[in-house]
Amino acid sequence: MKIFVTGATGHVGFHVALAFRRAGHHVWGLTRSEKGATRLDRHEIRPVAGSLQDPGSWTGAEDAAVLVHAAFDSKADSWAVDRAAVAALLALANRGAAPKTLLYTSGVWVYGSTGEGVADETTPLSPLPMSLSRVETEKRVLSAAGVKGIVMRPGCVYGYGGSMTAMWFAGAAAGTLEVVGDGHNRWATVHADDCANAYVRAGSSGLSGEIFNATDRSRAPVRRLVTAAARAAAFKGEIHWIPVEDALALDQHVESRKAVALLGWQPAHGGFEDEVETYYAAWKAAQG
Repeated sequence: MKIFVTGATGHVGFHVALAFRRAGHHVWGLTRSEKGATRLDRHEIRPVAGSLQDPGSWTGAEDAAVLVHAAFDSKADSWAVDRAAVAALLALANRGAAPKTLLYTSGVWVYGSTGEGVADETTPLSPLPMSLSRVETEKRVLSAAGVKGIVMRPGCVYGYGGSMTAMWFAGAAAGTLEVVGDGHNRWATVHADDCANAYVRAGSSGLSGEIFNATDRSRAPVRRLVTAAARAAAFKGEIHWIPVEDALALDQHVESRKAVALLGWQPAHGGFEDEVETYYAAWKAAQG
């Protein structure tokens, strides 16, 4: 199949594009920079020079059987750009290869704090105000006519250069490690490779109108994860816990049995703690 990925040089998008390529698909990835294009070329992903705000630059997207939206522009009106990009992707429904599958990247934060409960795809959402727009876009993707819309809700993605967990390594390297909350809350997490594998399986499934969580089995509190990151980075200072009500202090237990049952997906990585030294080494190497 031909695959088109927005955000193809981002932490999630790159590994998703790479996983589709490794599965034997022809992959095109949207990138804004020459450096990004070189990186994609190196991994046999065809670079498409353009931007999220300019659908006219998405060369070849209309011929793709699977469209993956994994981009997020934090420098603009993020949610307005996100909505417009999804609208443009949906507008490709009747052009080129059809029917198309659209994989929309959401996230587990739409569930809000789960407390002592466990969230799955049937759990009523309790998003923070910052996630309300994402929920509306999810609905648009799931109900779209002429497109097989699938919503992906990955946990916090770790591994390689890192994502959310990278800030712990960065803080330790800088000699000041500050963490929002008291650290007793839990994050739902997933390794970048496992996350990407879920996308490949969903995009090849032929399913439509489905939501899939993608989280590993780890349930360690953030305090333990941060302590592990500090140890791997040989950080000798004091970890400062900042008592702020914020998204980063969400306490979540999110399961992914639906992806296991319908996609045959199984996370191969046990959690951030298991190979934290490896993740730190990868993060350090990524800093150049």
